[in-house]
Amino acid sequence: MLYQKLGKTDINISKVCVGAMSFGQRFEDFHMWTLDQDATNEMVKKALDLGINFFDTANTYAHGTSEEYLGKAIKKYAKREDIVIASKVYFNEGHLSRAAILREIDGTLSRLGTDYLDLYIIHRFDYNTPIEETMEALDSLVKAGKVRALGASAMYGYQFANMQQCAKDNNFTPFVSMQNHYNLLYREDERELIPICKQQGVALTPYSPLAGGHLSKPTWESDSERSKTDKVIISKYDHAKENDMQIIARVKELSEKYGRKMSEIALAWLVKKGVATLLVGATKPVYLEDAASALELDLTDEDIQYLEEPYLPHQIVGAI
Repeated sequence: MLYQKLGKTDINISKVCVGAMSFGQRFEDFHMWTLDQDATNEMVKKALDLGINFFDTANTYAHGTSEEYLGKAIKKYAKREDIVIASKVYFNEGHLSRAAILREIDGTLSRLGTDYLDLYIIHRFDYNTPIEETMEALDSLVKAGKVRALGASAMYGYQFANMQQCAKDNNFTPFVSMQNHYNLLYREDERELIPICKQQGVALTPYSPLAGGHLSKPTWESDSERSKTDKVIISKYDHAKENDMQIIARVKELSEKYGRKMSEIALAWLVKKGVATLLVGATKPVYLEDAASALELDLTDEDIQYLEEPYLPHQIVGAI
């Protein structure tokens, strides 16, 4: 496993991160493909065996049970100081108001069974709360020792720049990471957000690296439980299916050229684009092995150009 610092912090993260949206109790109104506690334990143990130390969850994944399952699995197999845990706040009552942030961090820490987070991420931009209120509240968590570092997630570049400027102007803690929507089938953030992050030394930790599984197989449809029940994935990608299938065909070609899985090609592209970690929401241990293997695959500049060439502008997804 490879490691690097998270942005400008001294937090050492693995180049593969386990996305825990796949963990937790199943609910009819939420994700129907999540793993129970035993399966979560198996995934966490496999990650640790591979040298992965970075785990990402959120207060609303599986209605909070993702944090509970992840916390129990980590406590079973690892020392807290050896693990990097990230969680998120926004999709809750009050979004990013001061009251909501102070309430939600305590719930998250309780469910995870820890007294601090390594990284606390705002899950979206809050249009209804003043930026200063949000940044001051987040800064107070760092000062209180409940959070080591702050991160942001999908938003427009100008919004992220404004929040960072607010932190600078008021001597608040700035964001050190950006978990945005980024993969071979969705590259809209290359226009503004990603250049801003690179300019500021902010670590890129993009979500949905395999576009909900579309980049891991040559066909669009799948028999997996997630593909049949995840309406969010359908809304993200089905509108651009015709263009995306051209890109998927090229991923398939390179997978045959290198004798690697399609998912490894898609993940290796992200590594080449300079991401800090591959955030993989795996449901089977082998998928973590594939992600680790992708780190060893060095695509050529010609490969990158070939994969990117068919891409056409897509409608904005995530930053709303």
